[in-house]
Amino acid sequence: MADREFIPVRIAVLTVSDSRTLAEDRSGQVLVDRLAEAGHELADRAILPDERADIADKLRAWIADPDVDVVISTGGTGLTGRDVTVEAHRDVYEKEIDAFGTVFTIVSMKKIGTSAVQSRATGGVAGGTYLFALPGSPGACKDAWDEILVHQLDYRHKPCNFVEIFPRLTENQRRK
Repeated sequence: MADREFIPVRIAVLTVSDSRTLAEDRSGQVLVDRLAEAGHELADRAILPDERADIADKLRAWIADPDVDVVISTGGTGLTGRDVTVEAHRDVYEKEIDAFGTVFTIVSMKKIGTSAVQSRATGGVAGGTYLFALPGSPGACKDAWDEILVHQLDYRHKPCNFVEIFPRLTENQRRK
């Protein structure tokens, strides 16, 4: 990894919860702490209730913000009626990163066994911004960050990573 210089990315963290406040947001804080430890920048942080339209609107606002490279949400990925984060993410995705959910499930299986089937973690891209929806538990956020995102958001990670293809995410929008 020494042959490449680290490139920090600007990450917004969204907690989806009907009941948490910033002071009680352990999962969001896990992500904030880990991204800072890795050398990245916290671009913004918010808490929203489980309302699909509001979540999608916030994602769109961050996608449009040139100071946000990545959005990570936590919460609302389960199976109950109020869990609408995945649907909100998919409302804004241009492309889904199908393997993200698969790899997250593999990581989760090692920790919580077959209970991993209850998570609908997802990832995608829109407007040149990466978006990831993680479960609302601090453990799930640690697992997703420590096992997947810390590597894929590090330009030095080989054989490939999300950072090195940032410039190409919007190539379809360039003039020919």
